[in-house]
Amino acid sequence: MDNQLRWPGFIFVILGASFWGIGGTVAQRLFQQESITVEWLVSIRLLIAGILLLFLSFIRDRKQVLKIWSDKTARIQIVIFGLLGMLAVQYTYMASIQLGNAAVATLLQYLAPVFIILYLVLAKVSKLKARDLFAVVLALTGTFLLLTNGSLASLSVPVSSVIWGILSGIALAFYTLYAGVLLKKWGSLNVIGWAMIIGGMGMSSIQPPWSVDTSNWALETYLYLGFVIFFGTMIAFWFYIESLKYLKPQETTLLGSLEPLTAIITSVLWLHIPFGTYQFLGASLILFMVLYLSFFKDKSEKERLRIIRTEKLGS
Repeated sequence: MDNQLRWPGFIFVILGASFWGIGGTVAQRLFQQESITVEWLVSIRLLIAGILLLFLSFIRDRKQVLKIWSDKTARIQIVIFGLLGMLAVQYTYMASIQLGNAAVATLLQYLAPVFIILYLVLAKVSKLKARDLFAVVLALTGTFLLLTNGSLASLSVPVSSVIWGILSGIALAFYTLYAGVLLKKWGSLNVIGWAMIIGGMGMSSIQPPWSVDTSNWALETYLYLGFVIFFGTMIAFWFYIESLKYLKPQETTLLGSLEPLTAIITSVLWLHIPFGTYQFLGASLILFMVLYLSFFKDKSEKERLRIIRTEKLGS
């Protein structure tokens, strides 16, 4: 592909991944500064971002927005994806941030490829290869260094944050496996937009968006909230989706690794979160694991992943 036609893709993925990472850090600031609950933030960001993404889809093709609801199978799938995929990923990730910090939570979520490998092996879709075993060792070593900073005396974040972070990685693995056919058939903006609204509505049943008293909020709080919703959610998803039109999946994966990097940098420089030498080494091993799996996936591996996505969505 002509490099002149690829530069928008690089801009989209760099900005999208960076906004994701920074959005997590800004969310942490909101939890600390205003004592905002995870339930409220997740519901409000999913509802507003979902509506905005569907509005973008409506501008592009107004007939396609509601078409997914005319298919009985798709209706069930999008509800499952919205609650067990989108909502589960967002809630577990934010809970890990609130109890720990954005840098560690983001990196724990990046363990998703390991859970995908384990699922494919346990489901007998693929056999455990030396390449997969190497990736698991990288992930476990990196996670150990990230959480202990090289010492078994104490963890860098509370155990509760670690548990939610690992659950976030598991939720992201399900999200990745389940979404394939839906995204291909109904379009990314439609699927993600509706999933966000469904997830937001599900969380709103626990804590409605209007249940929080905002009368004493400072302008700074509104700006932070706006960033999390518009840039850290809606723009981030949209830009990442747009980048796929110009770049190869391996390239978007490589540049998408800016998400945890920006989360680490902004957490350390802005929120002054301590991040030791061994933690940086652990973070590097986790990121290397993600890139390693992305660049060394053979054709048969891709085919197995395609099969499991089709079977799971068809069940």
